Amino acid sequence: MLLRSNIIGRVNKMDQKTLLNEGLAQKLIRYAMIDTQSDEGTGVTPSTPGQHKLAALLADELKTLGLTEVKIDQFGFVTALLPGNAGKGKPVVGFLAHMDTVPGVPGKNVKPIVHKNYAGGDLQLPHGTVSVAENPLLAEAVGHDIITSDGSTLLGADDKAGIAEIMEALCRMIKDPSIVHGDIRIAFTPDEEIGSGIGHFDVQGFGADVAYTLDGSAPGELEFENFNAINVTVTIKGVSTHTGTARNVMVNAIHLASELMASIPAVMRPETTDGYLGFIHPNTIEGNVEEVRLQILLRDFDDQGIEEKKKLLSTLVNSLKVRYPSCRATIKTTGGYQNMRKIIEQYPKVVELAMKAIEQTGLKVHTMPIRGGTDGARLTYQGLPCPNLFTGGINFHSRTEWASVQWMEKATETVINLARLWAAEKK
Repeated sequence: MLLRSNIIGRVNKMDQKTLLNEGLAQKLIRYAMIDTQSDEGTGVTPSTPGQHKLAALLADELKTLGLTEVKIDQFGFVTALLPGNAGKGKPVVGFLAHMDTVPGVPGKNVKPIVHKNYAGGDLQLPHGTVSVAENPLLAEAVGHDIITSDGSTLLGADDKAGIAEIMEALCRMIKDPSIVHGDIRIAFTPDEEIGSGIGHFDVQGFGADVAYTLDGSAPGELEFENFNAINVTVTIKGVSTHTGTARNVMVNAIHLASELMASIPAVMRPETTDGYLGFIHPNTIEGNVEEVRLQILLRDFDDQGIEEKKKLLSTLVNSLKVRYPSCRATIKTTGGYQNMRKIIEQYPKVVELAMKAIEQTGLKVHTMPIRGGTDGARLTYQGLPCPNLFTGGINFHSRTEWASVQWMEKATETVINLARLWAAEKK
């Protein structure tokens, strides 16, 4: 049974009673309908107006729920405090989720569809199909309520499922004062998908001792290690001349760039790697005969691996210059991030309690490396240990993205369990 959302377009102010009793699925649907795609080309944070819109809505709802210290800073970060009821001397726990959705996949005019009591088999959408063959987790979601888009856009469960779960957990703790918790800090962040937001976050001002991002996927996932990442720009300069007199004179930078890319071992490409295997990935290319610029991503889970890939790339570039003495080629590091595991291991309780919180929901914990980065990785290196928790959203960054409401419930329960568990600890 398909239920097209009957609240499309309704993002107006809500009173406290309505918010408290709205329900998890409706929260996701409302947030998903706001276009918050980030755009790395704007040069500002947040990078798009839709993120401002969602930030204002969330700040208003946090105030309506009665949270304190609610604010939106100049970079669009929404922060708030739910005061604790567990007495003094308890660790302050933070929960974070990002507001933007990924560029590159349509994210405007999202039309959520609720597939009630999913019966199994492929999910037929108005503009596509969520197939079991490509989504084996569907077999574990029979009987669940599944939320998708109409297939013409992404859904935006990455990371609006995380936002909805945090908001729902707050609602339940407010409604039920018997849930014992310390001070809880909330942050909704911009531009995670383009990696430019979290660098502006005021970690000290946030005031949490530990934190968790809700930005994972399958039920029970707990992630506390990620790629070491280096982004490099390789600039290759050739020699241009008229094509009619080019013999023994022209050095075509396009050909040289092609040779460089072809020389990267096939076993080091993202399409041939998984798990803990790193890669060298030519991500973008632009230029002409005279000059080509390549953006290349280097990824590996340990320091030695990332250094070996840097060295290999340098060797490949230098060999190009040996073969073509007239060419000039340079390598410039343009950014990156580090594996948070090295820091997280210094705070074992952060992982131990997360595992316990997940297990208390009845789920089995699945620890796995993040083949990418998270806001939490950056925050961990800024002094705030911050593993990543599942959301129940699946197939992120695609038009066939989907979320199980029942798995979202488990994520919400995990947040509440963590609040309880940390309330039993001392600073």
